[in-house]
Amino acid sequence: MDTRHESVCHSAEEWVRGDVHTNGMESVWSLLKRSIIGSYHKVSIKHLHAYLDELEHRFNNRKNEYIFRDTLTKLVNAAKLPYSELVKTVAA
Repeated sequence: MDTRHESVCHSAEEWVRGDVHTNGMESVWSLLKRSIIGSYHKVSIKHLHAYLDELEHRFNNRKNEYIFRDTLTKLVNAAKLPYSELVKTVAA
């Protein structure tokens, strides 16, 4: 994928330049903050990658009218994660 990085300068009161803006990223951060407050209530650094993976999945599938079915199918077919593996301490 060929991508380029561009930015807008909010301090110069520039919010949008063509298709360059921060709306998408601000939307993602807003969803993460609402998830922490409303669903997760507390987020640990140990599992932060899992919370972000779930957020990415939900965001990328936000227009999928079958998201519940698709997510449930993935969960049913996923490999088991024993509780001992979930709570084990990771060596630094």
